Amino acid sequence: MKILVPVDESEQSREALRYAHETFPDGAITILHVIPAEGYWAGFVDDPKDVPGYEKAREHADELLETAGTEVGVEIETRIEFGDPAMEIVDYAGKGGFDTVVIGSHGRTGAARILLGSVAESVARRSPVPVTIVR
Repeated sequence: MKILVPVDESEQSREALRYAHETFPDGAITILHVIPAEGYWAGFVDDPKDVPGYEKAREHADELLETAGTEVGVEIETRIEFGDPAMEIVDYAGKGGFDTVVIGSHGRTGAARILLGSVAESVARRSPVPVTIVR
């Protein structure tokens, strides 16, 4: 079984990774971090290296993935994408031949969810594969 676990710096994403590892101990886990393309840069660059601050964000993403992989103590494939997080996660889940996505959620409700949006909710609505949301 191939499992995609999107990660950021939140405790929720680390919990999703632990859940995926415990639930699918023999599964092939890939952790994905999406460097968000914000503001003007969203949709207007062909090469993310042209975006100011990208290299620093890339270094940070490398460290984040390394730390996340060591926390569960098993060999994990890692991937970094650039763009809108929800769209990139859905796209990668579809193209990567994954069986499921396990994603953390902050569990916001009401106005906070409406104003801030929910990557997990957007992924669950658009994903071509089943999604488990871990709070």
